[in-house]
Amino acid sequence: MAVSHLASILEIATQCACPDAAALEQVLKNAVGRQVSPVVAAVDSGLVDEYIFLKQLSLWLDLPWLDEPIPEASLENCSQFPARVALRHQIYPLSRNGETWDLLTGDPFDYRAKQAVYREIPDKVRWCMAPRKRILQALRDGYGIGADTFDELIEKWDLDFGATLIQQETTVVDADDSEATVVNFVNQIIREALEQEATDIHFEPLHDDLRVRFRVDGVLHEAPVPQRLKLLQASVISRLKIMAHLDIAEHRLPQDGRINLEYEGRTIDVRVATVPSVEGESVSLRLLGQERFTLARLGLDGRNENIIRELLAMPNGILLVTGPTGCGKSTSLYTFLTQLNTAERRIVTIEDPVENKIPGVVQIAVKPEINLTFASALRSVLRSDPNVVMVGEMRDYETAEIAIRSALTGHLVFSTLHTNDALGGVTRLLDMGVEPYLIASSVRAFIAQRLVRRLCPHCLVPAEYPAALLGKIGFPSTKVSSLRKSAGCEKCKGSGFRGRLAIYEIFRLTPRIQEMITERKPAGDIAHAAAAEGMINLRQYGFQKAVEGVTSLDEVLRVTLENAASE
Repeated sequence: MAVSHLASILEIATQCACPDAAALEQVLKNAVGRQVSPVVAAVDSGLVDEYIFLKQLSLWLDLPWLDEPIPEASLENCSQFPARVALRHQIYPLSRNGETWDLLTGDPFDYRAKQAVYREIPDKVRWCMAPRKRILQALRDGYGIGADTFDELIEKWDLDFGATLIQQETTVVDADDSEATVVNFVNQIIREALEQEATDIHFEPLHDDLRVRFRVDGVLHEAPVPQRLKLLQASVISRLKIMAHLDIAEHRLPQDGRINLEYEGRTIDVRVATVPSVEGESVSLRLLGQERFTLARLGLDGRNENIIRELLAMPNGILLVTGPTGCGKSTSLYTFLTQLNTAERRIVTIEDPVENKIPGVVQIAVKPEINLTFASALRSVLRSDPNVVMVGEMRDYETAEIAIRSALTGHLVFSTLHTNDALGGVTRLLDMGVEPYLIASSVRAFIAQRLVRRLCPHCLVPAEYPAALLGKIGFPSTKVSSLRKSAGCEKCKGSGFRGRLAIYEIFRLTPRIQEMITERKPAGDIAHAAAAEGMINLRQYGFQKAVEGVTSLDEVLRVTLENAASE
């Protein structure tokens, strides 16, 4: 690059409120020595604001600047402009007028990108500029994840497409692999899911397509993938099965496996489940990060955190966490076990499957095919001198009966139940055949929970609701002014949410409640008694979080709707 250009870039960057011009000058000189674009180096240094810097650069170069959001690319533009050029060089095909392309770039000095364009496109090109983040998002939406790899695979279909493309074995998904293989294509999809902090990936065969969906913050979103992905369906599914050490020749029966991944220095444990469908095998991946389990991460308020600490300090009894699948029960239980995991305690868990490994804890995975069930494993565990036992789920009377017996003989037992609320745990145990006096004497508390999405803090705006609705749901009118919602922004990708938090309902079995359970009092009477003793139900706890501005009232109503009939 000419020295005059470098000096001009430095001058423009300095005018953009750069806090340290000398440091920026050194960054630009180092970039030229390393053959790195000075524009990219300046932005990546964090010394300049990307939006202001690139806009001023576009004025200096007399290039059109796209200030408004980038429109979605038409299918015709995407099909005519090569994906490998667009994605590898971060160039977006904005429009085509006759024999002239309008192309967006975030780096007008990327001469390799321009050479690639002129080599592939015989038409005239008019360069425009926009922030790189907007361009990257538009490329994902327009072409789909891994489109450059997909196009190269299709090109060599007649040469070596098939089983040879899925033989490579790797567990590192953040490696810089430019080779066009199904291995790399699958890794690109997994990387994108991890970048979006997805908890699940679903590969779902349709009649004429292979749909890929990510579950982000508890909600499914369709991932942008290349068209005609159906052509790669067999190889993609086979690659996933190879990674999970499953039988690739078995297509008629469901299979379960695990994958250990490395991503940006983190270990990601992936549970894999395949199910046969009429259009082919569907594969689901549950992404489990090796997280630190602390009470602070649960987001408990001071009152509930004190209650939890009191329950964990008890020498014996049963603590049951209730709620539907995917509400965070396992995370809460792992957190409780981590708090109790000391050299003085022997902790044994029985799980289906083991989702996270805790150092110092003996963890057992049930295997029904060899009769290693919750009940049989628990019976054996009690003979191995444990202090604390966790049973993944109480599914039947036998498991519940053994757990109660172990609690009555001096053990602290944790488990889960599938119920709508905390008080429903009593009814569920009664339905299993457990005697009321055994519930009253062994269970210390039922904890119900749900997960709600956190509002994006970067786009909060006041929220308004009809007075009739607020009165119907029992929301205090004095707190209405504190309610917030998110308008949607680039940081939350327009969703208005980033991350999740739990809301809780802790139902402690006090002496009065124990007496009412033993006497088989109606559930409504027990609920009124619990409320009189200070129990805060799920919806009330959610209202507190909405007033604090960390979630929306709509989110609270969404996850507590099934409880409204019982209130």
